Amino acid sequence: MTRKIAWRALALVVLAAIGFFAFAPGMIERGMNKVDGQPLIPASEEAKALHATLTIVDLHSDTLLWDRDLLDRASRGHEDLPRMEDGNVALQVFSSVTKTPKDQNYDANSAETDNITALTIAQLQPIRTWSSLLQRSLYHGEKLDRAVAESEGRLMKVAQPQDVQALLARRAGQPTPVGAMLSIEGLQNLEGDLGNLDRLHAAGFRMAGLTHFFDNDLAGSMHGIEKGGLTAKGREAIRRMEAIGMIVDIAHCSHACVADILAMARRPVVSSHGGVQATCQVNRNLSDEEIRGVARTGGVIGIGYWDAAVCGTSPRDAARAMKHVRDLVGIEHVALGSDYDGATTVRFDTSQLVQVTQALLDEGFTPDEIRAAMGGNALRVLRAGIAPLESAS
Repeated sequence: MTRKIAWRALALVVLAAIGFFAFAPGMIERGMNKVDGQPLIPASEEAKALHATLTIVDLHSDTLLWDRDLLDRASRGHEDLPRMEDGNVALQVFSSVTKTPKDQNYDANSAETDNITALTIAQLQPIRTWSSLLQRSLYHGEKLDRAVAESEGRLMKVAQPQDVQALLARRAGQPTPVGAMLSIEGLQNLEGDLGNLDRLHAAGFRMAGLTHFFDNDLAGSMHGIEKGGLTAKGREAIRRMEAIGMIVDIAHCSHACVADILAMARRPVVSSHGGVQATCQVNRNLSDEEIRGVARTGGVIGIGYWDAAVCGTSPRDAARAMKHVRDLVGIEHVALGSDYDGATTVRFDTSQLVQVTQALLDEGFTPDEIRAAMGGNALRVLRAGIAPLESAS
């Protein structure tokens, strides 16, 4: 009898574990990546016709973090290949998130805790990713490579300037592939070794922000404790990134870090996802002086669609932020940075990007300005920025 009870208890534990690993990751994502269900703005025939002709580039999404197949249409989250095709996305930059602090907030976080470790285990990722931030990024790169290989030409990895040209040439015909580029959200994944930049570059990563939600050995985060500027190692990382063709992203950097990067940048800098203080006074958003600094490098500012970036989830909120950048420094510095699947709540997923096109028309943007903002500007910076410095000079 005792043995039977033990076996039954063991069976219950096994069943509970199977249930947890089967359902918990999806439940977690459903609770974190939401569409708020509020009414969309009516899309005119003019907006739909214009949208169909755009080359759309989004500078930031966190879709690779989650346990679902990029090639399948999901019932959760904001983005997958079928929905990108529906939204006429030409190129998506996929970020690798490797560590976030417990109870993360926009004001102050230490680096002592980590939410992503539990997620990697719950999603049954390879054991090598459980204790290594570098391996988490390399795994995200492998996930994208697998999706590209299994997509039958619908998804195309972009890692060299010539890949951009090839993508545009293929999109001129039918079917039209979606391009995919890798980026990094916080270089804590270097694990203290700048030599790992070369390893990540070899895996296809072509953009990186120095910090995420906490300070690290390279720089201060806008959400860290010290919020300092670049360290000596951080300056070395910037120089190495510029040399090998890895675009510097100032998103999440402290104001001191942003100032240091803009002062030393020799190549265009991007703010991949966020907003602007002029329309949404949240600490992570860019001041007018920082916007001018990014523009002086020739870079772009990716505007997001979630509340803490643009103080609302309506596409009109995003359009107003984009209008401010245009009016301050020129249309050539406006871009999209959705932060889809980044633990954000939005009004529309990637299949509904005509919402942004309509909102920009309503704000008085011309068709040529919309072409630039929705992808032309980002494409220019990406194509130039991923070339090694020797090739670009």
